[in-house]
Amino acid sequence: MSLRQTLQGTGVALVTPFKTNTQVDFDALGKLIDFVIKGGIEYIVTLGTTGETPTLSKDEKKDIILYTYEKVNGRVPVVVGIGGNDTQELLKDLQYFPLDKATAVLSASPYYNKPSQEGIFQHYKMLAAASPKPILLYNVPGRTGRNMTAATTLRLANEVPNIAGIKEASGDMAQCSLILRDRPENFLVVSGDDALTFAQTTTGMDGVISVAANAFPQQFTDMVRNSLKADLKGAKKLNDQLIEAYDLMFAENNPAGVKAFLTELGLIENNLRLPMTPLSEGLYKQVKTYLKK
Repeated sequence: MSLRQTLQGTGVALVTPFKTNTQVDFDALGKLIDFVIKGGIEYIVTLGTTGETPTLSKDEKKDIILYTYEKVNGRVPVVVGIGGNDTQELLKDLQYFPLDKATAVLSASPYYNKPSQEGIFQHYKMLAAASPKPILLYNVPGRTGRNMTAATTLRLANEVPNIAGIKEASGDMAQCSLILRDRPENFLVVSGDDALTFAQTTTGMDGVISVAANAFPQQFTDMVRNSLKADLKGAKKLNDQLIEAYDLMFAENNPAGVKAFLTELGLIENNLRLPMTPLSEGLYKQVKTYLKK
């Protein structure tokens, strides 16, 4: 089975629950993993940006990966996030982190440095050659400061072995359409924008790596499945119910929004690591109101 088939549907970019003292809360992480798998998600992404990875130590990341494998116990595939803006350091990370049980590695395009398209290409080419698992590109210019163009994505897809897909979060529908038109047959293309997932899956994307699916795994997964099988009426009905939740989740920062939802659902404590802070009081009240509805 190709990676495009294995990772079709909804992947969830897991948050990292913290205790009041900001230590990783593994009990809460275990509850969350069970919750999203029971809700029907197709796969788990650990150590994405939603997991507050910039504030996790290497040892913590390793512990989270190992715990996630153990807790998931083969029920769904696990994708591990390993990204950064120092290519040489990432090559070491690909050897350091335990990837034996991972299905793929999700790696965000280099941030802050603002490399040229050639720099982005060469960066991923080196990672792909060193990685023991297939690499999923991650284009998120709102965070990285540099868009990876459709031409660069397609060049990587066609020329570099071990580049297996992309999480495309540019929000540029024209760019997405070009990638979908010209991609190789087995190249996975998933959305990185919860609010655009309904529209993007109807135009040919294979699914999504979602933040909202932490809190609404069943509704979100059903929406994506309906959309993929062209039940647009059913998909739209579910998506319409979630639109307000998407707005609340990303109104201030991610993952403060989704952590507020998860706290109200009784799954985690509402703790983040600086520079991230919990959702403001007014928005938190709106989260409570939405959930009551």
